[in-house]
Amino acid sequence: MKAVVIGEASGATMEAIMSVYPRHKAVVEKYVAKGEVIGIGPFADRGNMAIFKSRAAAEQFVTEDPFILEGLVKTFVIRDWNDTMLPDSE
Repeated sequence: MKAVVIGEASGATMEAIMSVYPRHKAVVEKYVAKGEVIGIGPFADRGNMAIFKSRAAAEQFVTEDPFILEGLVKTFVIRDWNDTMLPDSE
């Protein structure tokens, strides 16, 4: 079972987002290095999504991500996801 974090944009300016981005990227890179992130990135409306290999990793990530902690993500939800379409899904 994988976990997906879906964030809603707060309406922050691109300037505000970019001022926090280096710290956000450092947190993301930590999870990538541990092999916990499958995919991560923004939507066109500046909302975002991240797919993690486990719910525990997703839950820990949201406690560390500056985009969430500093209000650049208005709200978020963690959803469990059964990735059953790919033959190598865990």
